[in-house]
Amino acid sequence: MNNESAIVAEGLTKHYGDVPALVDLDLGVRHGEVFGFLGPNGAGKTTAIRTIMDEIRPTSGRASILGFDSHADSVEIRKHIGYVPGDLAMYPGLTGRDTISFFANLRGGVDWSYVDELAERLGADLSKKIGNLSTGNRQKVGLIQAFMNRPEVLIMDEPSSGLDPLVQREFQTMLREFIAVGNTVFLSSHTLSEVQRVADRVGIIRRGKLITVEAVSSLRSMAARRVEFEFASAVEPALFDSIDGVRDVSVEGNRIALSYDGTMDVLLKVATDHNDAVVDITTHEADLEDIFLTYYVDDDIENDENGGA
Repeated sequence: MNNESAIVAEGLTKHYGDVPALVDLDLGVRHGEVFGFLGPNGAGKTTAIRTIMDEIRPTSGRASILGFDSHADSVEIRKHIGYVPGDLAMYPGLTGRDTISFFANLRGGVDWSYVDELAERLGADLSKKIGNLSTGNRQKVGLIQAFMNRPEVLIMDEPSSGLDPLVQREFQTMLREFIAVGNTVFLSSHTLSEVQRVADRVGIIRRGKLITVEAVSSLRSMAARRVEFEFASAVEPALFDSIDGVRDVSVEGNRIALSYDGTMDVLLKVATDHNDAVVDITTHEADLEDIFLTYYVDDDIENDENGGA
């Protein structure tokens, strides 16, 4: 971890009593990237973010943002970042504009013309009281307060929660614009399609432990694709048994479908060497959701074998 990283966690651990919520997290989020942080509820995503943000103190380890220690320099850090927590608290009796004004006063003011631009892009009505807004419209106010001071780093926990598809698309455009000028985004999300569209790299966390960090493109290239062949006549499932990387073979008449994580030329050679002509070939590339689920299928199997412990 060095000055190439905008956000650094080193051995970050958090226990609640005897329960480990975060275990020895080592992580570096590079300047100028969107880093997606993935995991189901209870995996440790929010604990990691809140610890990095010094909202809760770690049991051990340390974190820094832009070279500033998360604990010792927490006030300085907030001058340089925008933050959307997973449980953003806002006063229900204040309007959206009053709420933005409150956050702006904490940061020494704001460019209101930029606030109005953000509100227009997100379709946010800042004249209404927070308590009268839907979840999605409250989230828009949260996004505005994160972007409004033109920070160097955005840290966001489920930022698109409650947003309709059109607003989600605009939000993703805003993220791309933010990154284009060299800024950094740390994005925790359940919306895997969103992460796939905007993230450069992703980290997957399970039971408080970071189990992989990869470029989205690398994860997809390593993942098994689904391949379907149609032959001129019926085929046997054993046709592809000799090929490493083939699994989940199913046959229906003259069609055979399988998952494969090798190079296509090997698969095509076996298919074309078959006595019957290949009529059609269809491939389906794995998306981030498919890849994500493979990390948790193994965990579910392990739980079943251990009696659900």
